[in-house]
Amino acid sequence: MARKIAFLHTVFPAFNIFDSLVKGLLPSDLIVYHITDEILAKVAVAQEGLSPFLYRRVAEHAFAAEQAGAELLQMTCSSISPCADYVGALVGIPVLKVDVPMIDKAFELGRRIGVAATAMSALNPLVDLVHTRASELGKSVEVEPAFCEGAYAALFSRGDTITHDRIVRDTLKGLMERNEVILLAQASMQRVAETIPPDEQKVPILASPRLAVEHLRALLQAEVSRKV
Repeated sequence: MARKIAFLHTVFPAFNIFDSLVKGLLPSDLIVYHITDEILAKVAVAQEGLSPFLYRRVAEHAFAAEQAGAELLQMTCSSISPCADYVGALVGIPVLKVDVPMIDKAFELGRRIGVAATAMSALNPLVDLVHTRASELGKSVEVEPAFCEGAYAALFSRGDTITHDRIVRDTLKGLMERNEVILLAQASMQRVAETIPPDEQKVPILASPRLAVEHLRALLQAEVSRKV
């Protein structure tokens, strides 16, 4: 019987990013369910955080994934990552936070960590998760959060990619002066990071999608090995 996994996205562009990575990194016979719910992101951004409504909605998606036969649910948005612990206790499958593999990679690269986001709803959960993960692993870190003020509205309200990219690029360059590694809270920022010339990229800039899918590949392979 074919194995099944599910992804929970909060914006449609995330589907394209993760679908491409899945096709390139995971087994071709794997059945993948992509659940996209823009209400999650829009409400989280408007509220600058989570609410009981958002926890319930994420739980509903997790139940649906489980009922469809998925053996795990991979969340792909930092804004709703705090829901994973609560929802994971309600279903019989793992609910994975997208940023954990990226954070673990950052710990290998340095202790001064910059975190950049264009939405406060994504920035605060990622900063909190870095501290939580550091405590779990016994790591000592310094975290500098940076909010790219105005970038989110420029891109998603006005379609102004030039302004969005300039704000994000300037924020990243500032963080590079004071940190050993930078984490991007949103996958949409990776495109901008890739436009920074190599000679100006003084420290590694990490995005979560590829690292998360590589982590999934390792989990799936480990499960196969365990059953052999």
